[in-house]
Amino acid sequence: MGTTLNVPAALERSFFDREVLEVARDLIGRVVRHRTPAGVVAVRLSEVEAYAGQADPGSHAYRGRTPRTAVMFGPPGHAYVYFSYGMHWCMNLVCGPEGEASAVLLRAGAVVEGLELARSRRPAAKKDVDLARGPARLTQALGVDRALDGADVCSGGELEVLAGSPVADADVVWGPRVGVAGAGAPTPWRVSLVNDPTVSAYRVGGRRSPGTRST
Repeated sequence: MGTTLNVPAALERSFFDREVLEVARDLIGRVVRHRTPAGVVAVRLSEVEAYAGQADPGSHAYRGRTPRTAVMFGPPGHAYVYFSYGMHWCMNLVCGPEGEASAVLLRAGAVVEGLELARSRRPAAKKDVDLARGPARLTQALGVDRALDGADVCSGGELEVLAGSPVADADVVWGPRVGVAGAGAPTPWRVSLVNDPTVSAYRVGGRRSPGTRST
């Protein structure tokens, strides 16, 4: 069985009701925890990316509100879950004032609770450090899908973000976002733990068409 945490209460909404880069930086070391009938899996975040809504060409919300992005324009502290490349789910956490549509993409982390369940969801992973190494693998390990789009992570529900173990500035590094092409490509808004084996490999943008965005 995996390690069981002595889990604290979920982070309060005020944590998310801040500027997106502040939230992204402070999410490193926090724990995302999902309770399902099959059991509980928790992931300590090692890598995230910031997206600044309508001010950011790399964001899904850049051209305004749509049925798909409505959650991003709502209050902070909610999950925005979308289907990527017609293959897998990605999860973001909405932050900043309501209406600004900022969000942080959860890219990678270490499974710290529910290891056996995470392994069963990710049978292709050869090592435990690969269980949540990448945004699609992270959602698979946690058992996250479209049903959690709009979930309130501050209300004590099945999906929560817990205090975890915040890290010092010396232990994080900023760099370009992964796979973002076009005007949003040079933005150094990916933050990750230094030399952590769960951080995903960097991939230069260009795979997406000009009209396709990350969050």
